Amino acid sequence: MEPSSVSEKSTRPGKLGSIDNPEVVQDVPGHVIPILEREFDDFDTESQRFLRGAYPEDQFIGFRLRQGVYGQRQPNVQMIRVKLPWGGVTPEQMEMFADVIERYVPLRKGHVTTRQNIQMHHVPLDDAAKLIRDISAVGLSSREGCGNTIRNVTGDPWAGVCADELFDTTPWAGAYVRYFVRHPTTQLMPRKVKTAFEGSPTADRSITGIHDIAFIARIEDGVKGFEVRVGGGTSIMPRVAPTLFEFVRAEDGEYLKVAEAVFRIFDRQEWLRKNRARARLKVFVDKFGIDELRSQVEEELKGDWVHERDFDPMQRLFVHDEEANAPALQPAYGTPNGDLSEFEHYVSTNVRAQRQAGFSTVEIKIERGDLTPEQFRGLAAIMRDFSGGYARTTVQQNIVLRWVRDEALYDVWTRLKALDLGEAGVDEITDVVSCPGTDSCKLGITSSMGLNEAVKDRLVAMRIDDPLTRRIHIKMSGCPNGCSQHHIANIGFYGASIKVGDKTIPASIPHIGGTYEGGEVGYGARLKVRLPSKRVPEAVERWIRFYESDRTDGEEFNAFAERVGTRAFEELVRDLAMPAEFNLENMNLFIDWNKNIPFEVVRGEGECAV
Repeated sequence: MEPSSVSEKSTRPGKLGSIDNPEVVQDVPGHVIPILEREFDDFDTESQRFLRGAYPEDQFIGFRLRQGVYGQRQPNVQMIRVKLPWGGVTPEQMEMFADVIERYVPLRKGHVTTRQNIQMHHVPLDDAAKLIRDISAVGLSSREGCGNTIRNVTGDPWAGVCADELFDTTPWAGAYVRYFVRHPTTQLMPRKVKTAFEGSPTADRSITGIHDIAFIARIEDGVKGFEVRVGGGTSIMPRVAPTLFEFVRAEDGEYLKVAEAVFRIFDRQEWLRKNRARARLKVFVDKFGIDELRSQVEEELKGDWVHERDFDPMQRLFVHDEEANAPALQPAYGTPNGDLSEFEHYVSTNVRAQRQAGFSTVEIKIERGDLTPEQFRGLAAIMRDFSGGYARTTVQQNIVLRWVRDEALYDVWTRLKALDLGEAGVDEITDVVSCPGTDSCKLGITSSMGLNEAVKDRLVAMRIDDPLTRRIHIKMSGCPNGCSQHHIANIGFYGASIKVGDKTIPASIPHIGGTYEGGEVGYGARLKVRLPSKRVPEAVERWIRFYESDRTDGEEFNAFAERVGTRAFEELVRDLAMPAEFNLENMNLFIDWNKNIPFEVVRGEGECAV
């Protein structure tokens, strides 16, 4: 039997945690990953050794990453990535985020990511050790939030309350998290593995196609199981994950067994380790094919290791009855008066009926994914008062309140407005998604957050009310790696540059026609233009007006883009892509969004590939 990577118990009561390990956890929201106190002591010790110069940096980086502490482009500060499996978070955890942000985070904000994590930036290393210890008090863990591990496991924020799912995958995702955290095979793989669980195959709100491995609910002869997909991903080699197995059982742990077989095979690919920038499961699948991987998995499952493991998921399931804690009916609720039309618009875009009669979910639009301590605390109070304490983050960088009584929707909206979080239009054209870009990331080329703000301001100024136009999705990344998932946006951008003599202009390369809705994933076509970043809002407006003026009746954006072709989009902005001479009149083009110094490309080595 392979040795366990952990040998002591957590102080928290509950169930068995991960493989062969005796740590235990509670089945309450947000308490998924077992907490081990000794890991904080180890981090304190090792970080102090590094600061004294007694620990080689290359070795320390790997240790630090497994604790979810990631180096930034700015020297001597860290990003802390806190894992929220399937996005689940409690009021107490929201308050803890507020507390540690005020104590340790100079920017005074936390960031919701497209993988349902919460990130905090610019944290000094000394404070990073304190921060990860502090958050453990409420069951939060950054364990394996970075590094070549099983990253945060994402899932549908509406799991368990939506009408279109075959079954709630939350318990099974919980068992998967607990099985693989600290797993000896998944601590130093050739690269990271991103996982998604989806219960609604026709909706696929967790976007399974872009994942290294994904589990999609299936039922055969009354038995719960999953279709397993392997080999998806975005970045410089976008691929849609093909199906490895049409059906693997859930209740006897077959899905865990198959996943481990995949990871064992992946972990043995030494040729992938030679170029970590491309060392993803999709590269293996692309080179050898999904049939070859299936053959190798079937052979791997004949190994002795299978009999040495306990794959029973039942002792690791995340089982929690949310409905039992749903809010009780109150004697009175607020009602809209003069703001009725505004409230009705909010309900039409941000509110969905649950399958449980009388309850709805409320999706909160989070500007660029950023929340202040005051907003974290305000949301915690709203969760306690109106949602039974239940909320989940989304892959669109928003937050979904669950179990809100229909009668309480107006009260919730007014409370959200007081926090500056009451904007309508989630998952619409003004709900722009972006990664942190050069605000913190070593790999960032351009300011994707600044561009996000500029594009959204232009969209708001356009006063778009056409229903088809409002369904357009816009995403932007600060580099080709695609943390904002720009490849699958209707209009997407990634950061680049334009050389003009000895000067450089921040630029964006557009993609048109991506999709991720309705169970279909498709990558947009990259246009053969390179736009100065300061001209991107104008380009977006031109494309939107072109779509509105030249489409056929009822024609959606992607169908229009396919009909007219990429050249039409390129020609429409050809003048915007023209290089600019460096002079006083054009100097603004040589400065990136939200910056005040001339632009230059400064990229470090991304720690994702360390």
